[in-house]
Amino acid sequence: MAASAKGRLVPVLAVAAALAAVLLYRAPFSKSLGGEGCSLLPHDHFWIASDRVVTLGRVGPAAVEVKGGLINAIAVGDYRNFVLRRPLIDYGDAVIMPGLIDVHAHLDEPGREEWEGFSTGTRAAAAGGITTLVDMPLNSFPSTVSEETLKLKLEAARDKLYVDVGFWGGLVPENAFNPSALESLLNAGVLGLKSFMCPSGINDFPMTNLTHIEEGLVTLAKYKRPLLIHAERIPDVEDDDGLDGELDPRSYATYLKSRPPAWEESAIRDLQRAMKDTEAGGRSEGAHIHIVHLSDAKTSLELMKDAKRSGASVTVETCPHYLAFSADEVPDGDTRFKCAPPIRDGMNRENLWKALLDGHIDMLSSDHSPSAPDLKLMEEGNFLKAWGGISSLQFVLPVTWSYGKKYGITLNQLAAWWSENPAKLAGQKNKGAILPGYHADIVVWKPEAQFELDDSHSVYHKHRNISAYLGKELSGKVLSTFVRGNLVFAEDKHAKAACGVQILAK
Repeated sequence: MAASAKGRLVPVLAVAAALAAVLLYRAPFSKSLGGEGCSLLPHDHFWIASDRVVTLGRVGPAAVEVKGGLINAIAVGDYRNFVLRRPLIDYGDAVIMPGLIDVHAHLDEPGREEWEGFSTGTRAAAAGGITTLVDMPLNSFPSTVSEETLKLKLEAARDKLYVDVGFWGGLVPENAFNPSALESLLNAGVLGLKSFMCPSGINDFPMTNLTHIEEGLVTLAKYKRPLLIHAERIPDVEDDDGLDGELDPRSYATYLKSRPPAWEESAIRDLQRAMKDTEAGGRSEGAHIHIVHLSDAKTSLELMKDAKRSGASVTVETCPHYLAFSADEVPDGDTRFKCAPPIRDGMNRENLWKALLDGHIDMLSSDHSPSAPDLKLMEEGNFLKAWGGISSLQFVLPVTWSYGKKYGITLNQLAAWWSENPAKLAGQKNKGAILPGYHADIVVWKPEAQFELDDSHSVYHKHRNISAYLGKELSGKVLSTFVRGNLVFAEDKHAKAACGVQILAK
């Protein structure tokens, strides 16, 4: 199977010896190389290579063979010693790593295309190195809570996807006690379910209580699919230091007090019985609980650690905005920073980074949640009335890298947080790594390349002006994004056709 450390192939392949057989492309591409249709590259069998390929638990020189949309082989070591029969794109010292998998994004279609939409959202994803995302069941209209509403979403997504897209279904009171309705939704292909333990802000996506969640988990156990939970719950008894007296709605401190860490703690405490039911021999064995966008790095995080130690089937994510920003940095009136749960203080941010580096937080997601600009109330600056959500889909890779460098994060950690672990949560066995037989979902990027998100920077979200990251200086420029072997983005250019695949569970 293997040869020397200087150059070995996985699996072993015959290597041509004739120099005339080589077609070598030096990235970046000339404009004349752009192909038609699904890919900017006019080949379905080729090699890509660099001095920094993230594969097989290592980072180093390697060449990756792509054939028919799959990774066919990996030549580990000094790939320049090999003479290959097929075209080779040599990216030099750029990083080649698995494409990002974002398990938490709101694309808002059908029904609220003025907020985002499949076309602009997946174009932004491709420009940010995301090769797969999973769309949330709410913020579109109608919400995806039945087989019928899933069909509407699938139809709306047709011929608009530049990356692969899967779909979460919604667990709401109207279907929680109806196993046949939930089974119909799961049989139609959603990858799992999502529920809220507090008001979602969307009328046709009401909150669930513990009983709804426990019943939903029993059904999910049969399918071995996860339940994603927005874990904020208004405590039965609120602290005395909450909102009282005359308030300044433009003050971020006012908003921060309106959603204290006690909300997250209350929700996760309420879930303890449900989490225990996912243990071996439990009522919901086979189901899995995933806590989305954890913000509280104190008691809530400790409760999640306890659940994991006890054997519960649970995971937890956080988001780049909780790792990049702190409450004292949010300008009063700048509602672009409003999200739920909120961005908390600097010490909380430090503790989130520590938990991520120590493996207590399993993965990252964008929680890309845009809206029409007028709903952000940016002129009024009212944090209590503005729509909450961080617009971030295109920026999560450079944001994670830029803010993580001082903590010494590695490329292998990035791949685990953004590719390997999200693939497991979404049940995608052929995604999340650069390995033979896996989908050729790959991002090529330059970690050292610095840029400012100013007016000259190409942004593919529908509404660039609502993102909290505008004006930031970042490191990590995406050069190329491959989805199932198609070069869908390179040099600020997308493929002409949207050929991403709708991912449905079977």
